[in-house]
Amino acid sequence: MVTQYIPLKEKYEKEVVPKLMKEFNYRNINQVPRIEKIVINMGIGEGSRNADLLNKHLKELAAITGQKPVITKAKKSISNFKIRKGMNVGLKVTLRGLRMWNFLYKIANIVLPKVRDFRGLNPNSFDGHGNYSFGLTEQFVFPEITPDQSPKTQGMDIVIVTTAKTDAEAFKLLEFLGFPFKR
Repeated sequence: MVTQYIPLKEKYEKEVVPKLMKEFNYRNINQVPRIEKIVINMGIGEGSRNADLLNKHLKELAAITGQKPVITKAKKSISNFKIRKGMNVGLKVTLRGLRMWNFLYKIANIVLPKVRDFRGLNPNSFDGHGNYSFGLTEQFVFPEITPDQSPKTQGMDIVIVTTAKTDAEAFKLLEFLGFPFKR
């Protein structure tokens, strides 16, 4: 269990909820959108044929998230990618609760400012149902990973799942939490 102090959760409860209630005219606090979970997905490419590389990426993702990843397997064979059904093709972690809030804080305040040539998150990456997706091209922006200990640069996809009904609600939720969006 994570017992770390969660500044972002406190900010959500004390600052973001009242702002969202005022902006969207919610009458009940349960109508306010909240973040349900964060899903981090990492495709491993040639790691499907190299068990050592798979284990290194598994340890990296575990260090980044604080939770052991699940190995995802191919659902069907694709000859062009040299993938057979059942081969390991990726790693996935679903974060909820305190780990989710810690990861959100780390993404917004530590990781995104370290991304090279970062000009803000794309505000058009919402899925129409209030969920936000973005990708990172390398894992070295996380403080837990150093370039000399990692064998290969590996990107990842991050999906923030919210209870928001519209993209506008989700956008304001993430913006009030401190996510830097492009203008």
